[in-house]
Parts: sequence; C-alpha cells; structure tokens
Amino acid sequence: MRSRILIDGIYEKLVNEEDARVCTDISEDACRETPGNFSLLLISYFLTKLGDAIASPKTVLAWVTTAVGAPAIVLSFLVPIRESGSLIPQLFIARYVRQLPVRKWVWVVGSLAQAGAIAGLGIVAVTLQGEAAGWGIIGLIIVFSLARGFCSVAAKDVLGKTVPKTRRGQLTGWAASAAGLVTLGVGVTLMLPLAQDGSVQMFGVLLVASSLTWVLATVTYARVREFPGETGGGGNAISEALSRLDLLRTDPGFRRFVIARALLMCSALSAPFYVALGQQKLDSPAYLLGLFVAAGGLASLVSAPFWGRFADHSSKWVMVISAAITAAAGIAVFLFDQLAPAAISMLWFMPSAYFVLSLAHSGVRVGRKTYLVDLASGNRRTDYVAVSNTVIGVLLLAAGAVGALASIISISGVIGILSLMGMAGAAMSATLPDTHIAESGS
Repeated sequence: MRSRILIDGIYEKLVNEEDARVCTDISEDACRETPGNFSLLLISYFLTKLGDAIASPKTVLAWVTTAVGAPAIVLSFLVPIRESGSLIPQLFIARYVRQLPVRKWVWVVGSLAQAGAIAGLGIVAVTLQGEAAGWGIIGLIIVFSLARGFCSVAAKDVLGKTVPKTRRGQLTGWAASAAGLVTLGVGVTLMLPLAQDGSVQMFGVLLVASSLTWVLATVTYARVREFPGETGGGGNAISEALSRLDLLRTDPGFRRFVIARALLMCSALSAPFYVALGQQKLDSPAYLLGLFVAAGGLASLVSAPFWGRFADHSSKWVMVISAAITAAAGIAVFLFDQLAPAAISMLWFMPSAYFVLSLAHSGVRVGRKTYLVDLASGNRRTDYVAVSNTVIGVLLLAAGAVGALASIISISGVIGILSLMGMAGAAMSATLPDTHIAESGS
C-alpha cells in the first residue's frame, strides 16, 4: 500500500494534477492503473537510460575497445551495430510480438538479455585482448542490439495500452530529463583525473555494475499492470514482413512520417561531427569529451520536460521546431567556421553549439516517439513501429557513409549538409496530420 501511494504521488506531481483520468483511447481498467503504470514505466526508463549512459558506445565502450587492443574496424562498427542492429530486425520481431495479448514480458526478457550482454562486455574487458576481445565485443553488441529491438517493439505497445495519449509525451520527456541528469554526472566524471587515468579493469567492473540497472529495470517493469489486447499474425515471417512494408505505399500519412523521421536523423548524425570539429580546433584536450557529454546531459535535463508537455499538445510541431533548431545550429557552425574560424577555437564555442544541438535532438526524440505511439493503436501501432524502425535502421547504416565526405568538404561542410537535411525534415514534419485531431490510417 505504501509503495502504491508513493508511485501515485510521483504521477500526480509530474503531471501537475491530483486525479487526471483523461482516458479516451485506453480501457477503463487501464485508466484506473494509469498513475501506477506511469510511475513504473518512468522508473524503468530511467534505469535503462542510466545503463546506457555508463555503457555508451561513443565513450566508455569506445575507450575499452581501444584499451584492449581490438582491431580498428571494431571501433568503427560499435555505434552502427548498436543502433541498426536493434532497428532492422523489428519488422520480423513484430510478427511474434503481435501474437501476444500481454507484451510487457517481451520487454522483460529483452531487458534481461541486455543486462547479460553488458555484463559480458565487462568480463571481456578484463579477460581478453586483441582480436579475441574485438570479436567478443562485436558478438555481445549484436546480442545487446537484438534484445533492444524486442524491447523497442514491445515498449511502444505497452505505453500505448497503459498510458493515455495526453500523458505519453510527458512520460517520455521526464525519462529523458532524468537521463540527462545522469549523463551530466557521467560527463563531469569523465573530466576527473580518476576517469582519465583509469585502467581497463576499472571500466570492466563499471560495465558489470551497470548491467544491474537493466536487472532493476526488469523488476520494476514486470509490475506494470497491462491488460490483454488484440492479437494477430501467425503466417510466414518473410511474406508478413513484406506485407507490412506495403504500408509505406498504402498509408500516405505513415509514409510522410517515415520520410520526416529519416530526415530528422540529422540531429543524431551531426553530433559526432560537432565533437570532431571541437577536437580539430582544440587539439583534443583530455577534458573536452567530458565537456561535450556534460553539455548533452544538461540539454536533456532542462529541455525534455518542456518537449514532453509540448508533445502532448502537438507532437508534430515538436518535430518541426526541433528540426528547425538543428538546422539553424548547424548552419551557424558552418558559417562561423568559414567566416570567423577564431570563434570555433574558443573553448566554450563548440560545447555550447553541441548544447543547442542536444536541445534540438531531445525534442526530435520526444516528438517522433510520441507521434508514432499516438498515430494508431493495437496491432496497427506494432506494424508502424516495426516498419519505421526497420527502414530507419537500414538508412542509418547508409547515412553513416556521410563521414567520408569530411576529407573532401571539411567537417563543417558535412555539418552544413546535414543542416539542409534538418530544414527538409522540418518542412516534411509540418505536412503531417496532427494525431490529436485525426488518426492516421483510419
């Protein structure tokens, strides 16, 4: 009883209401459980975000990969495999998820698998070297990514069944804000001498410890009260997957969303080039990475709750505005580099620009996630999630090649090109139907 009062209190404070039962798209039974489910989902998301911050492929995993003497190709594939490996298979994963009336257990199993993979990475770090360590890291990242794919498909369904439409953006926003606080702490830690001089054994132990965040998240998520929903599927996996892809042809609203989401990848794709430009101009001081990580964490901390509330009003306009900010920040960086390069070399400039980019990226993530969950219900939502994530996963691998342009047109030139992508993404997002006015696919 005491724990129920606590989690209900969390809900009331975060949504700033005493008894908000705005349930027009979930059942009465689910509506009664909304406060508890909202809080349990929030805690679970926070815990997995904490693990993600510690086991980031851009920081800790990259450092460990280099420290154990793994081949350079392993380092170059860390981020693409981690991201695309969880997205591309979702079209096939969805077939199995669709057959389950209660889908939270898919998330539970997937989260435990992620915990095992991260613990395995820690063990590899302290026991293996060279090529053996490299292959071990790649294999465990693949396992982690596949498990993450199952969680992604199930999570949006569970969210859509347990939290009403006008509360989903706030849940995503508060989770991202909490993750921002954690990431800020990670960034500050990376600036300390202890982290800069730490041994690979220390980071291995850190990875094993971080796996416990997924275990705790699993225990929390298992308490979510999810009621049975519609089921479907059971045919040939390949033919069903191809039939789901046909949504891109037959559903114009969904097709526009996928195109907009593809263009909005610019906010994520730009981030490494902001860091690389800062390193180029400042000769890579040891504390620079910490400054960038802290800037990103602070941006999520201060902006995500705002984006969440805004998304509950109009997630499409969150996408429009955040894409426009991404474009404006990138164009500014490009112009400063071309016209006033001395400014780029100031210590504060690139971390500040990265802060603005991270503000925008937080909006992109909250906006697109909320929009997709609100776009449809039941198995239709599962199909939308699977198709869009699979397509984006393939495009992410292809878009990763944009880095090759840096040697031809400069790093800031790549940022400029990605900014044009952001402008196009803002324009495309503006054409989307508002999910609070009309339901797509109906």
